[in-house]
Amino acid sequence: MKYIIFGIFFVSATVSAQGMHDRGHGAPAEKSFINHPDAWYQFRLGFESGFTSIASHTIQFDSNGTKFDYVDEGGQNIFFPFTRFTAEVTLAKRHTIVFLYQPLDINSEALLRNDLIVDELTFPADTPMDLHYGFSFWRFSYLYDFNKDKNKEFAIGLSVQIRNASIRFASCDGALLRVNQGVGLVPILKFRTRFPFNNGMWWSSEIDGFYASGKYITGGENDFVGAILDASLRLGYELNNSLDTYVNLRYLGGGARGTNDTPGPGDGYVDNWFHTVTLSLGFYIK
Repeated sequence: MKYIIFGIFFVSATVSAQGMHDRGHGAPAEKSFINHPDAWYQFRLGFESGFTSIASHTIQFDSNGTKFDYVDEGGQNIFFPFTRFTAEVTLAKRHTIVFLYQPLDINSEALLRNDLIVDELTFPADTPMDLHYGFSFWRFSYLYDFNKDKNKEFAIGLSVQIRNASIRFASCDGALLRVNQGVGLVPILKFRTRFPFNNGMWWSSEIDGFYASGKYITGGENDFVGAILDASLRLGYELNNSLDTYVNLRYLGGGARGTNDTPGPGDGYVDNWFHTVTLSLGFYIK
């Protein structure tokens, strides 16, 4: 990870210096690090790094299991590192395709204050625990921009998200273990805006959201409720035609409740809700 961050800052410094050199020598403003100004397609790479605070996180496996509060009892009451990567291409100025990768792996340690029951297995009070909550995802999006101004954006579209869930409860001595894993596909609505100021600064918003309930989510006989919301506000500055930097405030959360048809241990009931707030510094290379 440190090499990725170093690479971002190296490229940032390079294109910033080049931009200042070009402006000082009267070079045309259209120059870009990775794009030709007259091309009908334009690429953009994005990177964010910051920290996440878990505002609330509860989980329960099995209808007779414990509703476990990760923040209060599971060591998630501290900050965790945050990174996000995006790559996008805009076609004919109005159509944008976005690929996003969001690593989300939260590891914590805790000493149980009370008995914890996970899928019919009891972790006794005072058990030292290793806890892992992994919910990394990949997201593919399409956006159509209704604003014809190339410096502004008012876009609506659709996303498909592939989430990679891996949730582990383990005693530190390895004697007790419960693991729940799975891959899921989620359709999402997407909305994005961007509006510039007159001094090189700009602000933007971005929302990906989904809510559904009913048996059709799992295709089984049991009702299920699922939701996700990824919403951000950012304030940025265009350093030159190749590089933007921005500060981003993000809410990322969601969850699911219902019973799946996966064979035991446990009866398949899951109740998992996760709410986070993230502050990050980002870059766009274009």
